[in-house]
Amino acid sequence: MAIPGIGLAKGLAVTIRTMSKRSVTDQYPDVKPELPPRSRGVIALVEENCTVCMLCARECPDWCIYIDSHKETIPAPEGGRERQRNVLDRFAIDFSLCMYCGICIEVCPFDALFWSPEFEYAEFDIRNMTHEKDRLRDWMATVPPPPAADPHADRPKELEAARKAGEKAVAPDQAPGGQAAQDAPS
Repeated sequence: MAIPGIGLAKGLAVTIRTMSKRSVTDQYPDVKPELPPRSRGVIALVEENCTVCMLCARECPDWCIYIDSHKETIPAPEGGRERQRNVLDRFAIDFSLCMYCGICIEVCPFDALFWSPEFEYAEFDIRNMTHEKDRLRDWMATVPPPPAADPHADRPKELEAARKAGEKAVAPDQAPGGQAAQDAPS
């Protein structure tokens, strides 16, 4: 048979133990928190890498990325034809809409977007949460370097395919009965 009120006594014991311990409070903003490595804070932009392919804006589930561009004609080299390329005019992210899913970073084929651990970008007015390419570019300085590759990991399949293709290109030169086979010691 259970003693009445034993659960209440156990709960009060936990409360008394907690009350007797000294609380630990981080004195933010005087003491900055120690963030885990590769933490997600804000999205940074490498403007030179952006080709205005619009993949990030199309894949964004919140439609919070705004991109404007224009076409620029590149003069033709001697005997060639003129080419056109997209030039980035505006790249902005509305962080009041962003849900920090990282899809834009994952789909970018040119490594133009990165996670920065910067998290101090609050504004008093929600209309100021749309950050333009200048501010996004400034956050690139806070992006940590990628972690070192694991020396025991499998080699990337692209490198293995390139190695095999290179071996096939060398193999016809050393065909049986050819010059390479005659020079080999017996």
